[in-house]
Amino acid sequence: MLAGAPSPRTLFAGLTPQAPDAVLSLIAAFRDDPRPGKIDLGVGVYRDEDGATPVLRAVKAAEAILLETQASKAYLGPEGDLEFLERLAPLIFGPGDVGRGFLSIQTPGGTGALRVAADLASAGSLGARIWLGVPTWPNHPSMFAQAGLQVMTYRHFDPATQTVRFDELMSALDQARAGDLVLLHGCCHNPTGVDLTRDQWRTVAARLAERGLTPLIDLAYQGLGEGLEDDAAGLRIVLEAVDTAMVAYSCDKNFGLYRERTGALFVRAPGCAEVVRSNMLFMARCAWSMPPDHGAAAVRTILGSETLSAQWRAELEAMRRRLVSVRAALSGAAPHLAALRRQHGMFSLLPISPDQVERLRREHGVYMAGSGRINLAGLTAATVPTFVKALDACLLGEPA
Repeated sequence: MLAGAPSPRTLFAGLTPQAPDAVLSLIAAFRDDPRPGKIDLGVGVYRDEDGATPVLRAVKAAEAILLETQASKAYLGPEGDLEFLERLAPLIFGPGDVGRGFLSIQTPGGTGALRVAADLASAGSLGARIWLGVPTWPNHPSMFAQAGLQVMTYRHFDPATQTVRFDELMSALDQARAGDLVLLHGCCHNPTGVDLTRDQWRTVAARLAERGLTPLIDLAYQGLGEGLEDDAAGLRIVLEAVDTAMVAYSCDKNFGLYRERTGALFVRAPGCAEVVRSNMLFMARCAWSMPPDHGAAAVRTILGSETLSAQWRAELEAMRRRLVSVRAALSGAAPHLAALRRQHGMFSLLPISPDQVERLRREHGVYMAGSGRINLAGLTAATVPTFVKALDACLLGEPA
């Protein structure tokens, strides 16, 4: 560099360090812990009673069929596997008219669906806002902000009573402007496990319609809460009431396809369907060009076969029942955990401090998110008493 010349500005000079994902960091910490009997309640994947995240037998059978019959690995196009989308829709919307008029694209997981939904809103409405109940999935706020949406929050959950702050939800809807997006967890709320009742869903649906608000329903755990039909009930109530809506769907959890990243976005946009469709395809093309095929091909193979579909439903129900049994065991083992029995899905949010979470890890080998979120699938009949004893020790401040 010549003397006196200005210092060159590097391409990445404006970047600032980003904090690592706290939950994903638990993977390495847990792996490196040599203690026998350690318990992993952090990373949000389903585990069976042996601590494994198995490939479902229905998925294995579908993959065997694909191995023998799939004739090409050519691109499908930015919309993805159309047969997958066609077979997935009745699972979500049911046999009636509630799913009529929806546009759809296959996406890399539910995350891809949420991002395209956010990009659509941001491009379609200057200064678009989205309302989030907190706590929520940690990726929600940053993803929506990165897409250019103004993120508005309200308190969704009361940790003391382990219930929804429904009055604050309704107050947020009353403050929202016509055209605002409202994120709703379709079932198995992450991180709290606390879902709306049917009557609350009806009240929310009526207010959304009255205020001209657009729901974005994140349905990531269908079948793991109360069952496939019941877990979609709230979504269907809302879609009966409103015209414009978006649904982000994930097959990663209920089909066990975590690493295949299998999801879909459904959008209903009366009066502007064609322009919305063209933008969905354009945004998908810019983001990932073509979605990954394998997971969607396995799902459509399962849903297209009565035998494989029945097998998958039975396996999913067994997963759901295991989660229910863990909740029952926890609530029975400790009075202060009784509310967990009324919650749904893999997660609950315990009212404990970050210091108590750290003490659980350090003194008892129990790993969970700093927020107090636990993945109940990380517990078994054998480890529930161990966990409850460790939790009580930390809550009461007793020595290890």
